[in-house]
Amino acid sequence: MKKDMTMDLCSGPIMGNLLRFSIPLMLSGILQLLFNSADIIVLGQFAGGNAMAAVGSTSSLNNLIVNIFLGLSAGGSVVVAQYFGMKSDKDLEESVHTAILLGLISGLILVVVGLLLAEPMLALMGTTPDLIDQAVLYMRIIFAGMPAIMVYDFGAGILRAVGDTRRPLLYLSLGGVVNVALNLFFVLAFDMGVAGVAIGTVVSQTLAAFLVVRCLVKTEASYGIRLRRLRIVKAKLIRILRIGIPTGVQGAVFSISNVLIQSAINSFDSSTIVGGNTASVNIENFVYTAMNAVYQGSLTFTSQNVGAHNVKRIVPILWWSSLCVTAVGLLLGVTAVVFGRALLGIYSPDPQIIAYGFDRLKLISLTYFLCGLMDTVCGCIRGLGASITPTLISLTGACALRIVWIYTIFASTRSLFMLYLSYPVSWIVTYIANLVCFAVTYRRWKRRALASTTIVNGYTVG
Repeated sequence: MKKDMTMDLCSGPIMGNLLRFSIPLMLSGILQLLFNSADIIVLGQFAGGNAMAAVGSTSSLNNLIVNIFLGLSAGGSVVVAQYFGMKSDKDLEESVHTAILLGLISGLILVVVGLLLAEPMLALMGTTPDLIDQAVLYMRIIFAGMPAIMVYDFGAGILRAVGDTRRPLLYLSLGGVVNVALNLFFVLAFDMGVAGVAIGTVVSQTLAAFLVVRCLVKTEASYGIRLRRLRIVKAKLIRILRIGIPTGVQGAVFSISNVLIQSAINSFDSSTIVGGNTASVNIENFVYTAMNAVYQGSLTFTSQNVGAHNVKRIVPILWWSSLCVTAVGLLLGVTAVVFGRALLGIYSPDPQIIAYGFDRLKLISLTYFLCGLMDTVCGCIRGLGASITPTLISLTGACALRIVWIYTIFASTRSLFMLYLSYPVSWIVTYIANLVCFAVTYRRWKRRALASTTIVNGYTVG
């Protein structure tokens, strides 16, 4: 008999289950970053600083485009988790098939978008002439592999929704080992530079996508995929889009502000500053990814309990998640600063790149827990089924505030420190606004839940 990898998050100790759910997810994210960092490290050490900076200069634009569609993945995960908590097998099955097909379609759309927009958008961002050709090449190859990347993200989202974070960890590990091996092979043996790293990434993501789909096809549970039943169910698509589109817009909003900040960094016309920023961002991403696992936990926990109408668990989920994300953010943030110069040296031996990177790392890493708190509250709000309001909050607290900051405070000082300070300021403002939004959304949902609940198989359901 096969071991059940799913988790019923509607009962049992919240903190214990949160850790059981989040730790494999943290490891998955950290492994993904290690493999992504291998791209940067291989380029920085063996292909030169310009190759490393070229790849780094694409990250904010890549995230801007991809995050719109990854929001749909989050929408699918919320809907699947709610039906899993509700014990509604038919709705769960329809949601899974709709979500995975939506992922494939999203990937195909991204191929076209990336190939057409890579060069004009990078030029619009002010990417320097010595970087733009390599940056365009890298971005086009990555976007050619987007169908596999999207299928993996949607498929892994389905597994997370039913509480399984261990199998995505395994599949990501296997794909990552292949990625590192191909990076070294293409760059060292064939001197392919950014093209070799991009091809290695696409091949490894395709392997991970295959393994996720194989897992979902082979499972006999109601969240499994039956190829003959692959179709878009309109009602489920609408539910996914209702949550996913605002989530994607929110991700794009943050990415737009990051694109503007990257453009401001590019305005210094220094590949050394860009390289230092790239190296620091890669280290910061380890802190963010660990915190993001707690965000995913808050989202999935809340979604399953909303499906089960488990009113009393929602607020404790928020507080335990907030405590956990603060501890993770502070612990890893301080560690990143303590070992900052040594870590930056892994990406590039250039002392100027290390110095510029450390200037950013000190400020961002020590305040990153604020971003984790902001995201965790947002995860609980989305788990409650609300998505538009937190998106509007992010539009104001992240994008608008940072744009104003760039064109006023940064413009008057031309200081990298003042530019980077826009991050923690926007996190604090958005976190406070999200707390108010959660309180209002929870009260409204609680009234509806208490008015419509009945007892079915030991669970309170509508």
